[in-house]
Amino acid sequence: MGTDLSLSPACYRISPDYRKLSEALMLDQINPETVCRILTGIREFQAKEEVVLPEVTGSANDDWALQVLADHGDDLTYDETRSAIDDLEPDQQVALVALMWLGRGDFLEAEWEDALATAEESWNPRTAEYLLATPLAADYLEEGLSLLGYSCDE
Repeated sequence: MGTDLSLSPACYRISPDYRKLSEALMLDQINPETVCRILTGIREFQAKEEVVLPEVTGSANDDWALQVLADHGDDLTYDETRSAIDDLEPDQQVALVALMWLGRGDFLEAEWEDALATAEESWNPRTAEYLLATPLAADYLEEGLSLLGYSCDE
């Protein structure tokens, strides 16, 4: 799957008991295989030359994600990935966003429940557009999985 930019799990100095808890929490929210399928679709979509992702302006009211993705409505990879995310239950979409934030470094492993709570407060029906328009979203999802003891390489 390309270059692995993640650190090995040993570098995180997480106790085995906490890792088991993290893994159990993840499985309760969303299946890691589903995450791997989605991150592969995001990676394929974002790798296309015509996809240009803007700098985030910081304003929650900006609709930059929708504007950027509007030109890709006939893209099969985009459609399939968006559908896969849209077909998830809202709590699974929340877990997917929280996992991306974890992998991006917005939260630590020990803050998984906080990440879920924040993602739940921010949830809206445009989760797919948000993830597809977030630069490096696939890498962040992959890193989040790694932090919780999962890998898409298995």
